[in-house]
Amino acid sequence: MCPAAMPNPAQHPVTGGLFLSPVPPGTGWPGDPATAETPVAATPAQVRRLAKGADGIRELDARISVCRACPRLVGWRESVATEGRRAAFADQPYWGRPGPSFGDPDAEVLIVGLAPAANGTNRTGRMFTGDRSGDWLYAALHRAGYASQPTSVASGDGLVLTGLRIVATVRCAPPANKPTTEEKATCAPWLDRDLELSEPRLRSMLALGSIAWDAALGAARRRGWLVPRPKPKFGHGAEAVLRTAAGHPVRLVGSYHVSQQNTFTGKLTEAMLDDVIGRL
Repeated sequence: MCPAAMPNPAQHPVTGGLFLSPVPPGTGWPGDPATAETPVAATPAQVRRLAKGADGIRELDARISVCRACPRLVGWRESVATEGRRAAFADQPYWGRPGPSFGDPDAEVLIVGLAPAANGTNRTGRMFTGDRSGDWLYAALHRAGYASQPTSVASGDGLVLTGLRIVATVRCAPPANKPTTEEKATCAPWLDRDLELSEPRLRSMLALGSIAWDAALGAARRRGWLVPRPKPKFGHGAEAVLRTAAGHPVRLVGSYHVSQQNTFTGKLTEAMLDDVIGRL
């Protein structure tokens, strides 16, 4: 997107800083891991190379946050950030970039989600932040002792996660919340490297939904982990014990996604979410 197509700078709701939408890397957005020098992946091959070459979680997050390898997703996330903002947030800047992981870089627990929401992570730049799904998830994480506060409104609001990090199957907001098979495959090396960097400490993973469950199993297989056969079936409360190449056990736990469709209808209740998080 050329600079002329960007809207005028708007004020960040917490810091008051002025930012363009999408937010250029290295311009001071709270929690932005990237700089203007962060290498940008523009093809699936570059995603594989840059993911594999990331030295740590911070560098991996930086490279994820500037990825442009899926043209459909890039176009969508940036169009929402510039022309498709929700009316309630029309006066705010939109992140408009891929969502990096959020939480403790030395976490023993990973939560694997599906993809950023167009007016949630795509607006705030932080996983499950600024939408109803995040309201449910962070309240539960606070009850379990992983989150410093029960709300997650905007980047820079003081929220800290301890012992846990949130990642995603796809890092850009997709149209209709439905990434394509090709887009999931292109994004997979970022999750693979997340798993590799977490492996020495990892105790368990919580998969939010069947797509995240399949993504976690796929990443484990690509890492050379022992995955039970037949393939473990997803369900709320489902569990499978995976083993790293070194023989270390990692428990995979399934949960219905914290989507409004599931929480409004009662398919997922607070007690059900607390139960699976309590197993981690």
